[in-house]
Amino acid sequence: MSMMRLCQISRLSRATFYRQPTALEDDSAIEVRDRLQELACENPSYGYRRLTAALKREGFRVNRKRVLRLMREDNLLCLRKKRFIATTDSSHGLPVYPNLPPTLNVTGLDRLWCADLTYIRLGAEFIYLAVILDVFSRRVIGWEVGRSLDAGLTLSALQKALAQRTVKAGLVHHSDRGVQYASREYTNLLKASGITISMSRKGNPYDNAFAESFMKTLKYEEVYLQEYETLQEAKASIERFLEEVYNQKRLHSSLGYLPPVEFEQHHHQHEQENTLALIYPP
Repeated sequence: MSMMRLCQISRLSRATFYRQPTALEDDSAIEVRDRLQELACENPSYGYRRLTAALKREGFRVNRKRVLRLMREDNLLCLRKKRFIATTDSSHGLPVYPNLPPTLNVTGLDRLWCADLTYIRLGAEFIYLAVILDVFSRRVIGWEVGRSLDAGLTLSALQKALAQRTVKAGLVHHSDRGVQYASREYTNLLKASGITISMSRKGNPYDNAFAESFMKTLKYEEVYLQEYETLQEAKASIERFLEEVYNQKRLHSSLGYLPPVEFEQHHHQHEQENTLALIYPP
């Protein structure tokens, strides 16, 4: 069994296994080191920047250089493997739409949604996950897991997003050119909801960089750390990660090291304060 797994099961820091506190470390230094070990076990793919931000949020006075040094000493720096499989079938005769994100200035929630899907390997089969993100807050606002890579999967994720968000004038939905997103059922629902459709250029994954980045995070921080046996087991674990970890706890550098839900709360508060200032000027 790996040391990381022992760490997760026992809820003990790696310092317990690798080292004893030296006479040169005071209690506060030991506390920082132990908490860093715990955070690294809880978030095994976090780099030193995110761990530094996490420690600061808890009141520790640390900087990136110190955290990086401690991680090197305690063998906490993670190595990542690249894995890729194509899930996009753009060889169809359905209408495609222009790539709009480069023309947008996203300054608020529900201005730009991006959608993507990926595969997940079980013991004896593949299943698929479709997600929709709000680009401004990086929050997952709709998702679905299923066995079939068809339009029904992406349609269900879209319906969930529409059920919990407010469609604002000018909202753009961006995806790749895959048949799942170009299907009549999917595009008709977008149009009926008053949402403008945008699609990546052919063969250019960088046009959907926000979704690609999320999928990488999902794989390294959830999927590759698990060994799902059934669809139900995978769905329950992924739901916990998306709703409880990614949306509510994971720190995002692009959000000032805030989780998406907390970032949205701050944004709503800021909007309310601005509105009150317009109604009741000082």
